[in-house]
Amino acid sequence: MSLSIRNQLSGTVIAVSTGPAMATVKIRLDSGRELTAAVTAEAVADLGIFPGGTVNALMKASEVALATAPVDGLSIRNQLPGTVTSVTPGAAIAVVRVAIEGGITLTSAITKEAVDELGLAAGSPVVALIKATEISLSTS
Repeated sequence: MSLSIRNQLSGTVIAVSTGPAMATVKIRLDSGRELTAAVTAEAVADLGIFPGGTVNALMKASEVALATAPVDGLSIRNQLPGTVTSVTPGAAIAVVRVAIEGGITLTSAITKEAVDELGLAAGSPVVALIKATEISLSTS
């Protein structure tokens, strides 16, 4: 299946914590970095997600926020440091590509105004911020 979602990261499930309606799934990416996804308990069961299993973490570019440094005191679980590799500005929205260690590239769609205010350009250090609730999971 082909998807329009640019960010598709593979990894191994290291923990699943399931409640009555929702579950958190901790994933070790192939790069060694960890992500946390919050999905329905039903999805965990339907997809057969279990510790040791493999999953793909999917996130839309519009759900990847960028900061110029790690952010403390924030509920966003996923903070991945990286380096901007390119900025493609549009009239209102810019597409920013970020290299994360381990050969991972993330795409972020943010306002052109944010790019300008943060001074983002190729070579800029950034931290990609992704809420656990904005990560979808798939299995093969």
